[in-house]
Amino acid sequence: MMKISGLIITYNEEKNIKEVLECFDFCNEIIVVDSFSTDKTVEIAGRFPNVKIIQHQFEDFTKQRNIAVDAAQNDWVLFLDGDERITPKLKKEIIREMNASKPKDAYYFYRKFFFEGKPIHYSGTQSDKNFRLFRKSRARYISGKKVHETLEVSGSVGTLKHKLLHYSVTDYESYRQKMIHYGMLKGKELALKGKRFNMVIQYAKTIFRFFKAYILRLGILDGKAGYQLCYLQSLSVFETYESLRKEQNN
Repeated sequence: MMKISGLIITYNEEKNIKEVLECFDFCNEIIVVDSFSTDKTVEIAGRFPNVKIIQHQFEDFTKQRNIAVDAAQNDWVLFLDGDERITPKLKKEIIREMNASKPKDAYYFYRKFFFEGKPIHYSGTQSDKNFRLFRKSRARYISGKKVHETLEVSGSVGTLKHKLLHYSVTDYESYRQKMIHYGMLKGKELALKGKRFNMVIQYAKTIFRFFKAYILRLGILDGKAGYQLCYLQSLSVFETYESLRKEQNN
């Protein structure tokens, strides 16, 4: 099988780090790029064999990811977030693709979303997918994207059948803070692109985001969790424009 480097960026992931690093058990090396965690993340990660820990002050998600990619010794890299888990079936599928005579240059992973431990079937998550396995010689995270990083691939692209488990929401309040943080970063990104704040656009996009996720993408069928998730998605949009307004005033 092709040699693979497992990559992860972390900040205070002591609750997740052990389980996610165990998902890399078929990788030849593991690169952890940590933003100076104040909990036991680095201590726990250091107990694993073949782990290289790099500490770098957080600037944005794209920069952290590219630091991890650059540190990998192998061309093939598998990127996971702290709240993601590989199932046995997905692991077998990855290994099968790596043993193929002509593998693709990058692979999309569909993700199964969980809200406080309960599976979410709709709310816009049904089409959620990201690049997680790729050749670093054929791909790079686009600079300038502070959040919702975009991988630019120069080559062939495939999609794996089995889903990655995404335990994004452990509790409501932590996810709310996460969405606010994402909105803040996105607002700074828009400011750098020269976008101007407009209150009408702020409220229109916030309302439409909720309507799209809750009604058009059937979040209403996910019950209370669906309502909360769709609300927090729209909150992130609102905070994006609040951040843009503050950047503009500064």
